[in-house]
Amino acid sequence: GLEEGAKNQFSTFSNSITTINQKKEDIGNRNSPTQLVIPNIKNGRDLPALCLDVRQKKRMSMDALPQELKAPIPPEPSLPIRTKTVKDFQDDMEKSKASGDWKAVHNFYSTTFDSFLEINAAFKKDTNSPFNTIEDSGIDAKFVNVVYDALLNTPQDVQKSVLKGIINGLLQEWTGPRTKDDLRAYCILLQNPQFSNTSTYVIYAHLLRQIAALTEADHHFLVHWSKKISQKRFKQVVDRLLQFISLRLFPAKPEEFPPMVKCTWWIPSATKVLALFNAANSLISPPIISYTDFYNSTLDHIDLMEEYHNWQCYGNSHRFSFCQYPFIISIAAKKLIIQRDSEQQMISIARQSLVDKVSRRQKPDMNMLFLNVKVRRTHLVSDSLDELARKKADLKKKLKVTFVGEAGLDMGGLTKEWFLLLIRQIFHPDYGMFTYHKDSQCHWFSSFKCDNYSEFRLVGALMGLAVYNSITLDIRFPPCCYKKLLSPPIVPCDHNALVGICGVTLDDLFQIMPELAHGLSELLSYEGNVFQEEFGVIKSYNLKPNGDKIPVTNRNRKEYVQLYVDFLLNRSIYKQFAAFYYGFHSVCASYALLLLRPEEVEILVCGSPELDMSALQRSTQYEGYQKTDLTIRYFWDVVLGFSLDLQKKLLHFATGSDRVPVGGMADLNFKISRSETSTNWLPVAHTCFNQLCLPPYKNKKELRQKLIIGISNAEGFGLE
Repeated sequence: GLEEGAKNQFSTFSNSITTINQKKEDIGNRNSPTQLVIPNIKNGRDLPALCLDVRQKKRMSMDALPQELKAPIPPEPSLPIRTKTVKDFQDDMEKSKASGDWKAVHNFYSTTFDSFLEINAAFKKDTNSPFNTIEDSGIDAKFVNVVYDALLNTPQDVQKSVLKGIINGLLQEWTGPRTKDDLRAYCILLQNPQFSNTSTYVIYAHLLRQIAALTEADHHFLVHWSKKISQKRFKQVVDRLLQFISLRLFPAKPEEFPPMVKCTWWIPSATKVLALFNAANSLISPPIISYTDFYNSTLDHIDLMEEYHNWQCYGNSHRFSFCQYPFIISIAAKKLIIQRDSEQQMISIARQSLVDKVSRRQKPDMNMLFLNVKVRRTHLVSDSLDELARKKADLKKKLKVTFVGEAGLDMGGLTKEWFLLLIRQIFHPDYGMFTYHKDSQCHWFSSFKCDNYSEFRLVGALMGLAVYNSITLDIRFPPCCYKKLLSPPIVPCDHNALVGICGVTLDDLFQIMPELAHGLSELLSYEGNVFQEEFGVIKSYNLKPNGDKIPVTNRNRKEYVQLYVDFLLNRSIYKQFAAFYYGFHSVCASYALLLLRPEEVEILVCGSPELDMSALQRSTQYEGYQKTDLTIRYFWDVVLGFSLDLQKKLLHFATGSDRVPVGGMADLNFKISRSETSTNWLPVAHTCFNQLCLPPYKNKKELRQKLIIGISNAEGFGLE
């Protein structure tokens, strides 16, 4: 990194830096962000919208681009001739380290980074080739990596010369559209490891501002070029941007940076550039890095509801909000937004019910503030269906469940058991609504036609109620289901609009029916002639008009496979899934769903199936016991030695669910309390409080025996 001398040097740059891009002040300003939506460009694949607008979701097409974006590509200026190779540079570095004379290395760095033209002269693979397509940036990535890896090991004056050169490049007056050489320079400069140091942040911020302010067409090139960066370098750039945002929000040394009022554009600019890398990441399958690597946990500590309301009220037109870029918001933060949004809706609905009662001069009743569901265990599905159908207007109230003939009071535990038993019954193979696929260990919608799809609507409503009431469910749907559930994320006003239809591929089918998907994959890769009758396919449906008269051939086999996959995952189950979709959104309708990826919806609904009992041990609270007491030590010795099945039973016994919530085991607030009853008694659980009452058993064998009996017979509630 750079020492005090470097900081002093940077202070001398400040006057010149402040002149960079003054004319673009309104573009980078936090209160006036630019919407970065990638246009449809002929020789490129469509990119996802970079910025999420709650009010406007249209994509720009090439026809909608301003005239200047359709202008011919400006000619590239001629580049200086530079002949230094990777080997030459490495030899210079070795000589400098041995002799202590860094003149040759200093000259190389100061010349190379002095301007965008010099950057291209050094790092362009062939200075005579234009490299003006998205397929190849023309950057010699190996040379760039070697030069940057060596940079932080050079003397301070060498490192300062690089930063001076970057400032020169950023101060250049731009008289027309950017050339591809300019974009190459931006791509190279973003990888500079010096920008990990906070003392370089002023320069880094101006670099980010210029990149954020580029045209949509230029962003298109940067996105496609960025996806060619190695995983290691790609992750470093992403981490650098996230760190920049975090330290600008919560600086360790506020005096290091200009006052926030003078650099409100820093965070929006960095977030927009991060959006380019997120778009690049989404174009690769599998992605370069996990989508969770874009999360910035620092945002968990800001006022997210203010961000959410700004986004709802202003969209993209007036002020910046992180909700415009949901990829940066962690799943924990999104869950908080959804919970708060749900609570506000619950309060609003309950308040309206109260006002209606008072206006009719009726006596208010506390039950009117809740969605009260009364069911018989012997008629669980039919009673639940009737209750939810009769109480559609109350679905957004707090849920309370009563089992007829039982004395349990619902403080959360009865609700959890109602969900568990209902899901278990509905998904049973004998019930016929869902088909369980052993190979993929997941359920999928039965394609059998029926007269009434209300039970599919019930399952959707159950999932919605679970998210709305922060309950995790043991449902095993494939990822494709959650993608369909967000297609679209907001229920369309047009009742004739299709819902639950999404683009599906062979990869989606692999997650449900791997054997069938493998067979179709073999069909695509088979090198001989392909005829439909050779595969013995019995066709009951036309995949396209007159499809029964069209044989599968080498020429049309891709179309056949795509239509078949679409039929299985979309068309054949449309009515079932549409009912399921409307059931879910009847409870969960919220703009907050726009923030979620399909994978995140799955985590919110199901939690995580991966149990970490050691993490549970670390976060457990005790009442009447100390963690060093012999009974507690026996307990954890036994539990940590349990099979996964018994550990799940314990979790279900104590909490009402065998799944781990979004925040991990710590979010369970699990408590073990001392029970002063006889040691002949079994353990008792208060699932509404995630509390286990444990008698002080005398030895480990007795504790293990009683615990297994208790957790293996854990259905039903009673009051002492």
